[in-house]
Amino acid sequence: MMNIAVLVSGGGTNLQALIDAEKRGDIKNGKITCVISSNPNAYALERAKQNGIKTRVLVRKDYDDVHKYSADMRDALLEEKADLVVYAGFMTILDEQVVKAFPNKMMNVHPALIPSFCGKGFYGLHVHEAVLESGVKLTGATVHFVTEECDGGPIILQRAAEVKAGDTPETLQKRVMEECEWKILPQAVSLFCQGRIKINGKTTEII
Repeated sequence: MMNIAVLVSGGGTNLQALIDAEKRGDIKNGKITCVISSNPNAYALERAKQNGIKTRVLVRKDYDDVHKYSADMRDALLEEKADLVVYAGFMTILDEQVVKAFPNKMMNVHPALIPSFCGKGFYGLHVHEAVLESGVKLTGATVHFVTEECDGGPIILQRAAEVKAGDTPETLQKRVMEECEWKILPQAVSLFCQGRIKINGKTTEII
């Protein structure tokens, strides 16, 4: 059984999707053992506590630089014996120390179809604002491995959602979460825990 550590910063809707999937038995060979938040007031911590999951808080604002913060996050994850680290609405970019400690063992869900609308500055509602401004008719979500390049790791799963007339960033965000993020993130976690993701350079194969 693999230990899954989930990193959060806010409300924790993706964490809830993982918790619900685990309760349904949809996450094979994996268990959420720890939730670590960069924000002491994140509601995600309450979700974890309600489900008997250990929580830790590493407040980003308490650190002068990302290097020391990343070192402490790496040490916390090693202490928790994490086999998989999942970014679930985690708003801090960690440096290479963490990636090197957990190579191909960290994944993130991004609210767009990478390589569109991704990279530095594309997070939260900013992504959906950019999607609407561009005029594209399809958007979606991507689960990818975390590397030193922001949103640049091998893609595991993607799912599309329609952009509808009259959408606001908020309505589009809700649709992408419900139709895409909450479905493919638990799927990707389960595939990883079953050893079914093969990485070939920048690409992945589900075996």
